[in-house]
Amino acid sequence: MRKVIIGLFAILAGTSFAMAADTGCETFKWPVEREQALFPEARAAQSGATLTVGQAADFSLEAVDTVSFEVPPERAPKAGTFGATANVTVPPDGELQLSLSDEAWIDVVQDGKTVKSAAFSGVKTCPGIRKSIRFKLAGGAAIIQLSGAKKADLKLAVLTPE
Repeated sequence: MRKVIIGLFAILAGTSFAMAADTGCETFKWPVEREQALFPEARAAQSGATLTVGQAADFSLEAVDTVSFEVPPERAPKAGTFGATANVTVPPDGELQLSLSDEAWIDVVQDGKTVKSAAFSGVKTCPGIRKSIRFKLAGGAAIIQLSGAKKADLKLAVLTPE
Protein backbone atom coordinates (compact mmCIF):
# COMPACT_ATOMS: atom_id res chain seq x y z
CA MET A 1 0.00 0.00 0.00
CA ARG A 2 2.83 2.35 0.86
CA LYS A 3 4.41 1.83 -2.59
CA VAL A 4 1.09 2.63 -4.25
CA ILE A 5 0.72 5.87 -2.31
CA ILE A 6 4.32 6.89 -3.05
CA GLY A 7 3.78 6.04 -6.72
CA LEU A 8 0.59 8.10 -6.89
CA PHE A 9 2.31 11.00 -5.16
CA ALA A 10 5.18 10.86 -7.66
CA ILE A 11 2.73 10.88 -10.59
CA LEU A 12 0.78 13.81 -9.14
CA ALA A 13 3.96 15.76 -8.38
CA GLY A 14 5.25 15.17 -11.92
CA THR A 15 1.93 16.26 -13.42
CA SER A 16 1.84 19.39 -11.24
CA PHE A 17 5.41 20.26 -12.24
CA ALA A 18 4.61 19.82 -15.95
CA MET A 19 1.48 21.95 -15.59
CA ALA A 20 3.47 24.67 -13.81
CA ALA A 21 6.07 24.70 -16.60
CA ASP A 22 3.30 25.13 -19.19
CA THR A 23 2.08 28.31 -17.47
CA GLY A 24 5.44 30.06 -17.78
CA CYS A 25 7.30 31.33 -20.79
CA GLU A 26 5.91 28.64 -23.10
CA THR A 27 2.54 30.41 -23.14
CA PHE A 28 3.87 33.37 -25.13
CA LYS A 29 2.56 33.37 -28.72
CA TRP A 30 6.16 33.19 -29.98
CA PRO A 31 9.50 32.09 -28.48
CA VAL A 32 11.22 34.42 -26.00
CA GLU A 33 14.47 32.48 -25.55
CA ARG A 34 16.48 35.25 -27.25
CA GLU A 35 15.23 37.77 -24.70
CA GLN A 36 16.07 35.37 -21.87
CA ALA A 37 19.62 35.14 -23.20
CA LEU A 38 19.99 38.92 -23.76
CA PHE A 39 18.48 40.32 -20.55
CA PRO A 40 21.23 39.16 -18.14
CA GLU A 41 23.86 40.85 -20.35
CA ALA A 42 21.81 44.00 -21.12
CA ARG A 43 23.86 47.20 -21.18
CA ALA A 44 22.86 50.15 -19.01
CA ALA A 45 20.84 52.85 -20.78
CA GLN A 46 19.26 56.21 -20.02
CA SER A 47 16.35 57.96 -21.68
CA GLY A 48 17.36 59.16 -25.13
CA ALA A 49 19.71 56.22 -25.77
CA THR A 50 20.27 54.83 -29.24
CA LEU A 51 19.48 51.13 -29.38
CA THR A 52 20.67 48.47 -31.79
CA VAL A 53 18.44 45.75 -33.21
CA GLY A 54 19.54 42.39 -31.78
CA GLN A 55 20.47 43.77 -28.36
CA ALA A 56 18.88 44.54 -25.01
CA ALA A 57 19.14 47.58 -22.77
CA ASP A 58 18.71 47.90 -19.01
CA PHE A 59 17.00 51.27 -18.63
CA SER A 60 17.21 53.56 -15.63
CA LEU A 61 13.86 55.22 -16.12
CA GLU A 62 12.90 58.77 -15.21
CA ALA A 63 9.78 60.12 -13.57
CA VAL A 64 7.26 60.06 -16.42
CA ASP A 65 6.39 63.75 -16.03
CA THR A 66 10.04 64.67 -16.78
CA VAL A 67 10.37 62.61 -20.00
CA SER A 68 10.20 64.52 -23.30
CA PHE A 69 8.02 62.28 -25.46
CA GLU A 70 7.91 62.84 -29.23
CA VAL A 71 4.12 62.47 -29.07
CA PRO A 72 1.95 61.94 -25.99
CA PRO A 73 1.77 58.25 -25.02
CA GLU A 74 -1.36 56.55 -26.38
CA ARG A 75 -2.18 55.41 -22.85
CA ALA A 76 -1.83 58.33 -20.44
CA PRO A 77 0.67 57.31 -17.74
CA LYS A 78 -0.40 57.50 -14.11
CA ALA A 79 1.29 59.94 -11.78
CA GLY A 80 4.27 58.47 -9.97
CA THR A 81 5.22 56.12 -12.82
CA PHE A 82 8.39 56.04 -14.90
CA GLY A 83 9.35 56.24 -18.56
CA ALA A 84 12.05 56.78 -21.17
CA THR A 85 12.58 57.23 -24.89
CA ALA A 86 15.06 55.56 -27.20
CA ASN A 87 16.09 55.88 -30.82
CA VAL A 88 16.40 52.89 -33.12
CA THR A 89 17.06 52.30 -36.79
CA VAL A 90 14.44 49.93 -38.16
CA PRO A 91 15.79 47.36 -40.64
CA PRO A 92 14.67 47.64 -44.29
CA ASP A 93 12.06 44.87 -43.87
CA GLY A 94 10.42 47.09 -41.24
CA GLU A 95 9.63 44.56 -38.54
CA LEU A 96 10.55 44.94 -34.87
CA GLN A 97 9.81 42.81 -31.83
CA LEU A 98 10.10 44.72 -28.55
CA SER A 99 10.08 42.74 -25.31
CA LEU A 100 9.92 44.12 -21.76
CA SER A 101 10.99 42.64 -18.46
CA ASP A 102 8.12 44.28 -16.53
CA GLU A 103 4.84 46.16 -16.93
CA ALA A 104 5.03 49.34 -19.02
CA TRP A 105 3.37 50.86 -22.06
CA ILE A 106 5.28 50.91 -25.37
CA ASP A 107 4.65 53.34 -28.21
CA VAL A 108 6.70 53.39 -31.39
CA VAL A 109 6.77 56.71 -33.25
CA GLN A 110 7.74 57.12 -36.88
CA ASP A 111 7.37 60.30 -38.94
CA GLY A 112 5.77 62.04 -35.94
CA LYS A 113 2.96 59.47 -35.62
CA THR A 114 2.36 56.57 -33.27
CA VAL A 115 2.39 53.22 -35.09
CA LYS A 116 -0.15 50.62 -33.97
CA SER A 117 1.26 47.26 -32.93
CA ALA A 118 0.82 44.31 -35.29
CA ALA A 119 0.79 41.62 -32.57
CA PHE A 120 0.99 41.37 -28.79
CA SER A 121 1.80 38.60 -26.35
CA GLY A 122 1.92 39.00 -22.60
CA VAL A 123 2.48 36.50 -19.80
CA LYS A 124 2.62 37.25 -16.09
CA THR A 125 4.17 33.90 -15.13
CA CYS A 126 7.36 34.05 -17.20
CA PRO A 127 10.28 35.03 -14.96
CA GLY A 128 12.00 38.14 -16.27
CA ILE A 129 9.81 38.75 -19.34
CA ARG A 130 6.38 40.36 -19.10
CA LYS A 131 5.40 41.13 -22.68
CA SER A 132 6.50 41.13 -26.28
CA ILE A 133 5.04 43.34 -29.01
CA ARG A 134 5.57 43.28 -32.76
CA PHE A 135 5.44 46.31 -35.05
CA LYS A 136 5.40 46.64 -38.84
CA LEU A 137 7.28 49.83 -39.67
CA ALA A 138 9.07 51.52 -42.51
CA GLY A 139 12.82 51.00 -42.59
CA GLY A 140 14.68 53.93 -41.04
CA ALA A 141 14.53 56.00 -37.88
CA ALA A 142 11.97 55.37 -35.13
CA ILE A 143 11.49 56.38 -31.51
CA ILE A 144 10.52 53.91 -28.81
CA GLN A 145 8.56 55.46 -25.94
CA LEU A 146 8.24 53.64 -22.62
CA SER A 147 5.74 54.95 -20.09
CA GLY A 148 3.66 53.93 -17.10
CA ALA A 149 6.33 51.67 -15.54
CA LYS A 150 5.81 51.14 -11.83
CA LYS A 151 9.54 50.64 -11.17
CA ALA A 152 12.48 52.85 -12.16
CA ASP A 153 14.30 50.09 -14.00
CA LEU A 154 13.21 48.06 -17.01
CA LYS A 155 14.89 45.82 -19.56
CA LEU A 156 14.00 46.14 -23.23
CA ALA A 157 15.05 43.77 -26.02
CA VAL A 158 14.94 45.09 -29.59
CA LEU A 159 14.75 42.20 -32.05
CA THR A 160 13.35 41.22 -35.42
CA PRO A 161 10.65 38.53 -35.32
CA GLU A 162 11.76 34.95 -35.90
